[in-house]
Amino acid sequence: MTQFPTFRGRRLRGSPNLRRLVQETRLTPEQLLLPLFVLPGEGIRESVPSMPGVDRLSVDEMVRDAAEAHALGVGGVILFGIPEAKDSEGSGAWSEDGIVQKALGALRTEVPDLLRVTDVCLCEYTAHGHCGVLEEGEVRNDPTLELLARTAVSHARAGADLVAPSDMMDGRVGALREALDAEGFPQLPIMSYAAKYASAFYGPFRDAADSTPASGDRRGYQMDPANGDEALREVWADVEEGADILMVKPALAYLDIIHRVKSETGWPVAAYHVSGEYAAIMAAAERGWLDGEAAMSEALLSIRRAGADLILTYWARQFARIMG
Repeated sequence: MTQFPTFRGRRLRGSPNLRRLVQETRLTPEQLLLPLFVLPGEGIRESVPSMPGVDRLSVDEMVRDAAEAHALGVGGVILFGIPEAKDSEGSGAWSEDGIVQKALGALRTEVPDLLRVTDVCLCEYTAHGHCGVLEEGEVRNDPTLELLARTAVSHARAGADLVAPSDMMDGRVGALREALDAEGFPQLPIMSYAAKYASAFYGPFRDAADSTPASGDRRGYQMDPANGDEALREVWADVEEGADILMVKPALAYLDIIHRVKSETGWPVAAYHVSGEYAAIMAAAERGWLDGEAAMSEALLSIRRAGADLILTYWARQFARIMG
């Protein structure tokens, strides 16, 4: 008879109780943020064709979805605004009666204990679809910083608990930190999209947010997917400027970057399970090629295992229902 070694890995896989006992990585709904797309109007719920199960919502409908997420134990929501009108500067981003500002006010009243996070960027608000001031076909870095800072302050005044700049302009975390401190919000944290790649996986989001650039692309300010060391340089720059949480975006194609950021900084790390990653699994599930529930749960667990402390995902409520 063959003599087996002392170690037998199957001993601890024989029952659900044993498997749960020795599980190394755990993911709970409290570690998830649900992205929500908010647009003007009332009683509006528009499905996003490229993102099954995701809707564009008027403020009243958004409050319903946010309240449901909160009741399910989801950690919070992150808001993306779709304005009624756009201009060259993206002035709707910092308007006192802007769509995100209205959404924050409604959430503060209706779901006061819910964590309210806001995306700070101009792409949804500019007529040209870029994330900053556009001059002669080029996005200008430094003139954009003032507008981003103004947007973050307006979100803070409206009730944001956490602001998340996603523009990838150099120096934007420092600009936000200085403006927030000067306006009486020194305790408001910043979750920086620190390593945001120029990815092919953003397409469905741009459909949902009406934020596809009218010309050119964003490779001049978002990162080259081939680069890993550069991500750490971006991350450390944001740490020095005052970032409190560091985000990697996308997640599944950049698990190595998530792991490096967590291992090398020790900072709280977020990862965005982006629209294309979500849509790919949902499309395969609709065709019967995958068990959608199992595949999505496995994908999120892989992001957590790589080192993410929190995950932004459109599947947050479904995951919470499974866990419940």
